[in-house]
Amino acid sequence: MADANVPNNMLYTEEHEYILKSDDEIVVGITDWAQGELSDVVFVELPDVGSSYAKMEPFGTIEAVKAVSELYMPVGGEVVAINEALQDDPALVNRDPYGDGWMVKLRVNDPTELDALLSPDQYKALIAES
Repeated sequence: MADANVPNNMLYTEEHEYILKSDDEIVVGITDWAQGELSDVVFVELPDVGSSYAKMEPFGTIEAVKAVSELYMPVGGEVVAINEALQDDPALVNRDPYGDGWMVKLRVNDPTELDALLSPDQYKALIAES
């Protein structure tokens, strides 16, 4: 699925999470490529608001018809919001991964950790090899 949507205003991980930066927080979710590989998402387990995570620490799971995958925190920080809509409609991840299918909002501990993430071009190269 090399034709996956890879927005240019985001950063990415090699585990297929994305980060959308806003003022003092970031939005984390899984990429269009990842949701396409998983296919039909049936359940998303998210952390509690107030939970803190280190960079690349598992923060939840995503369950699809054919696989269960861990979700990894792209950078260290504190969860300030979760997408509660995913409890009732986990398929939002499939329909709109970069919009209504977001997973958590995070207050970043160390903004320099963002520098280690993949650019859109680097992420496109990564999924082109898959």
